[in-house]
Amino acid sequence: MTDQAKTRAQQLLGDTAPELVRLTDDVLFGQVWAGPGLSRRDRSLVTVAALTSLYRTEQLRSHLRLALENGLSKDELVAAITHLAFYAGWPNAMSAITELKKITEE
Repeated sequence: MTDQAKTRAQQLLGDTAPELVRLTDDVLFGQVWAGPGLSRRDRSLVTVAALTSLYRTEQLRSHLRLALENGLSKDELVAAITHLAFYAGWPNAMSAITELKKITEE
């Protein structure tokens, strides 16, 4: 399988943690993200909020990119992260905004 045919999880961790990658691809993205309860756009917004609140910047980077792909605008993400500053903490929001800035300036 070429790198382009592999999922992002397979590219990053396939050789190291194949079972974690399988669960990521099949369960998390194959079932949870595909469920009927929320749109992919809404799931992205919830995920960005959770990762920002928990200060999980490493995972936040890829989910900010995914949120943009799933239809959230930069302005919507800025508004959500600004809102989170009051509930999740100023440093968490500042770090999230910094990551968003890097991504949108690439």
